[in-house]
Amino acid sequence: MTLYLLKRSSRASWTQNKNISMKSIMKELVGGKALVFIIVLGFGGSFQNGFHLTAISSPSPYIQSFINSSWMHHYGDVPGEKTITFIWSAVVALYAFGGLIGSISVRYLTSRLGRKGTMLLNSAIAVVATIIMYISKPTYSFELILVARFLIGFGAGLGLNVHAIYLGESSPKKIRGMVTLTAATFLSLGKLAGQFAGLREILSREEWWNILLCIPTFFCVVQLAVLPFFPDAPRYILIEKGNTEQCKKALQCLWGPGDYKLEIEEMAEEQVAIGEEHNKSLLDLLRDKHLRWQVFSLLVINGCIQFSGVSAITVFSFNIFLEAGIPVDKIRYVTLGIGASEVLVSITCGLFIESVGRRALMWKGFGGMSAIMALITVTLYLKDYSFVIPYITVILIFLFIIFYGGGPAGTVISLANEIFIQSYRPAAFMFTGFLRWLGFAMLGFIFPFLIAALKSLSFVLFSCVCLIAALYVFFILPETKGKTPLEISKEFKNIRACGSSKENAMCLETKL
Repeated sequence: MTLYLLKRSSRASWTQNKNISMKSIMKELVGGKALVFIIVLGFGGSFQNGFHLTAISSPSPYIQSFINSSWMHHYGDVPGEKTITFIWSAVVALYAFGGLIGSISVRYLTSRLGRKGTMLLNSAIAVVATIIMYISKPTYSFELILVARFLIGFGAGLGLNVHAIYLGESSPKKIRGMVTLTAATFLSLGKLAGQFAGLREILSREEWWNILLCIPTFFCVVQLAVLPFFPDAPRYILIEKGNTEQCKKALQCLWGPGDYKLEIEEMAEEQVAIGEEHNKSLLDLLRDKHLRWQVFSLLVINGCIQFSGVSAITVFSFNIFLEAGIPVDKIRYVTLGIGASEVLVSITCGLFIESVGRRALMWKGFGGMSAIMALITVTLYLKDYSFVIPYITVILIFLFIIFYGGGPAGTVISLANEIFIQSYRPAAFMFTGFLRWLGFAMLGFIFPFLIAALKSLSFVLFSCVCLIAALYVFFILPETKGKTPLEISKEFKNIRACGSSKENAMCLETKL
């Protein structure tokens, strides 16, 4: 009986502490202008990327038809099928190329314009790209579509990186993970909005395809109007500009009244550690032997996310849903359900990231994805043995998206923000952006051949990739929750490889 009362008391205490924690978080968000700041940044930042990733697929037949009529209008003859395919491939590829250029521009632009100035520039570029995209149809110019897609891609690559940096450098240490994770949430929300707007009942019609691709720019206009009333990132103001008073005012504007003595002292400590060496280049990042574990961690985790099988799920899902007996005209609504699940899981992940930690969410997410991929391999192989099997596969797809959204997709942005000090952070985001867009291009080229060669067995490969990531995170990656960048850097320095340490350590270890 006593043991039961102790357990009940412990449970009640945990619930009470959890409620207090959530109340304190909400109090911080509404104490200043932080909540509005997060929403304005989100819709003008990663939301744009997510929308354009999914919105382009539904109007693609109409755009290809427009390319055909535009060519006839300009040149007076019917273009060949290969010509149409080549131009459409260029439309798709220029988005990725623009994203790559935008990602590697982040260090230069953030050092010259600051975080806020770069976000405003990004929104202005999006407005210009939208105008070009809109007028391409009345002017019968497919060339303008190519220009617009490059600019939209540039904005997607630049905006996602600056959005994450701006959030990370503006948030207090105790809720930094939750705040930076909102970049992933708005990315998922953008994907869902793109899928919804692309429904035939909404805007996926031949006469409206240019309007569909212009919709998210409304939020960029809002950002251009509202963001100037917010301060630049407090860490950038103090560490790079050396203005303590403006840093304090920025913190008070975002998070409410207070002296923020501890936060400012922590920033000042990092400023002393950095000295005069601000804005390190990508080459400096790759050459610094003290940062090799951080760089290798980004390489492993981002590479494994790219080849985790999310693209395979996208390709196979239509056929799987069809085999499960879902009518063709209803499959798009099931796909919307998957997108909605990713948004809800991302929000849930944001609520727990500060209590559970980044490392636990990441390795459990990768581990769950690995197990699900192995199960999908089995169910695809056995799909003809029972009518129930395809339904099990549908459930597994939803579970995969839940583990993906609540694990690596949600925490990787926080990780990139936290494991580097101020001087290396823009270069680190250059590196992750380069990996993301290069992986996107490589996957687009390799994936069709991989699927053709291995078919459902390709899921075994994806399962192994996710397992490697889970093991790496569990055994190597330190927890970053509630720590300063300098403390996290020390954690990485504690990692020892076989025979590499002065103590002649016999195995690979890290302080967990």
